[in-house]
Amino acid sequence: MSAHQYDHGHTVAGWVGTGIASVGAVAAGLGVITVSGVLIAGGLAIGVVSLLVTWALHLAGWGKGPGLRPRAEWGWRVRDSAAPGGHAECLACRLAGRGRGVGAVVPAMPAQRESEPETVASGGAADSVR
Repeated sequence: MSAHQYDHGHTVAGWVGTGIASVGAVAAGLGVITVSGVLIAGGLAIGVVSLLVTWALHLAGWGKGPGLRPRAEWGWRVRDSAAPGGHAECLACRLAGRGRGVGAVVPAMPAQRESEPETVASGGAADSVR
């Protein structure tokens, strides 16, 4: 039996990104305490670097897309097999041009046919304006 029964999403990208962001938060916090604009700016810059590093690691397969992974990929040191094609609901993959979010046609609501009566979504007829 494994140590954990659920996929908590622990990944290399998550741990590295959190570590770098923590250093940035400490630097920015020290900047606030010492009233140093250079430390505050440096801490914020480190925060941006943590976002970019996490994004790059995610795209390289060391991250996790939204949803559940197969049990064989629950370990945090296991690369994601779905990363090269992109994850369906993943903003990071869509920003990189991967996944189904790019160029996908979103189905629109069908238009009302002329032969069908108008339906009112609200509870009463007093809300409809003609």
